Amino acid sequence: MKLVYFAWVRERVGLREEQADLPPGTDTVADLVAWLRTRGEGYAAAFADEATVRAAIDQVHAKPGSSLAGAREVAFFPPMTGG
Repeated sequence: MKLVYFAWVRERVGLREEQADLPPGTDTVADLVAWLRTRGEGYAAAFADEATVRAAIDQVHAKPGSSLAGAREVAFFPPMTGG
């Protein structure tokens, strides 16, 4: 699966994007975030507060409980504001 990181999430992880083979049992966005946190200090810092990171599955906003079944890409980014 392609994982994409934006803004300060990218800065903390240290990557713009990566390909990842998700471990069994990684069925939702929340599962993915929990697994990512275990991948090193940068990931742990980026996903320390789940409430401050948003996700999109195949470019559609997704909630933590959203299923990853059939997903090709998951993107992570901070909350956005408009003006």
